[in-house]
Amino acid sequence: MKVLLVLSLAALSMAAPEGPRPSYVPTPSYHPTPAYTPAPDYRPAPAYAPPPSYRPAASYEAPAKYDFNWAVKDDYSGNDYGHQESRDGYNTQGSYYVQLPDGRLQKVTYHVDGDSGYVAEVSYEGEAQYQAHQPSYHPTPSYHPTPSYHPTPSYHPTPSYHPTPSYHPTPSYRPTPSYRPRPHH
Repeated sequence: MKVLLVLSLAALSMAAPEGPRPSYVPTPSYHPTPAYTPAPDYRPAPAYAPPPSYRPAASYEAPAKYDFNWAVKDDYSGNDYGHQESRDGYNTQGSYYVQLPDGRLQKVTYHVDGDSGYVAEVSYEGEAQYQAHQPSYHPTPSYHPTPSYHPTPSYHPTPSYHPTPSYHPTPSYRPTPSYRPRPHH
């Protein structure tokens, strides 16, 4: 009996989870509703709702105000570009630039004042530089094969079958004209 009791206690201790049990059980915030009519014995799970929030909703009535800028310059790849913008209410100003493949720097300066729309001024710094085109691949045949095998046909077919017609029809009907024109005098 003592052995059975010890084994039972050992089995219970191995089956019990280790560590403290969580006191907080997360509540789901989304409960999909079924698109079908459930069976009469269907009992939906109780719905949990997050605790009500009493802070006022965010106001979007205040005018926007921000300022940002960023830039990328990587000499290895040749990337050089950036953007700067500031906004205070309905007045927005900014600029962005990019290093073009031909070596020029393209700058765009823009502003928006209320309902005036987007007004941009594009400028370029530097002079376009184009490299002379030089093909990078020049094929030169380095291998000139010479045929070492010249096949000669060893098989010369000769026809063994010469068909001769076995049926020669002879016409049995010779038409004679029924109309004989009269000689003209």
